[in-house]
Amino acid sequence: MIALVRGEVAGRRPAAPAGGDVVVDVNGVGYRLAVSSETLKQVPAAGKRVTLHSHLIVRDDALQLYGFATEEERDLFLMLLGVQSVGPKVALAVLSGGTPRELLGALAAGDAARFQAVPGIGKRTAERIIVELREKAGVAVPDDAVHGSVASDDPRTLAREGLVGLGFSLDEAERLLKRAPGETAEELIAHALRTSRR
Repeated sequence: MIALVRGEVAGRRPAAPAGGDVVVDVNGVGYRLAVSSETLKQVPAAGKRVTLHSHLIVRDDALQLYGFATEEERDLFLMLLGVQSVGPKVALAVLSGGTPRELLGALAAGDAARFQAVPGIGKRTAERIIVELREKAGVAVPDDAVHGSVASDDPRTLAREGLVGLGFSLDEAERLLKRAPGETAEELIAHALRTSRR
């Protein structure tokens, strides 16, 4: 596994819709790394030295190397790859939307719109990213975080996120919880699951 690339910048170029490529000359061998827009901002001009954390993805038809300015960004990339429907290109596009700290803040706030703004991510995938990455990234949800106008510790909000994590769309989760009785997220989810089988 190539975990780190250190050498001289041989070339750098942005790519649509987000991110770009960097070629790093390591003792006469040029390594091309796909990077996010955030990392590209931190890569110096050609001829300067650079150090990038990296991750190699092996495919039947290619070896794809991805570069990151920080280990934190690489960790987020790997977590995003674990989410259904998120491949390397989409993961880089998500990372291009802000610094790792800003993205973790969006996760904590349940800001689905932030992730839906990324090309290739719809409503369902955005919700799935939030539910799955909150736990993996160990994001603490602040008491005053809101999703819409409802506090994030509200049982119905937690139940909705739980149902989305189980594969229901946000609209389906809202419909199942509309008249569901119960005072805890667990009771609401149990009732919603019983209703969905009818």
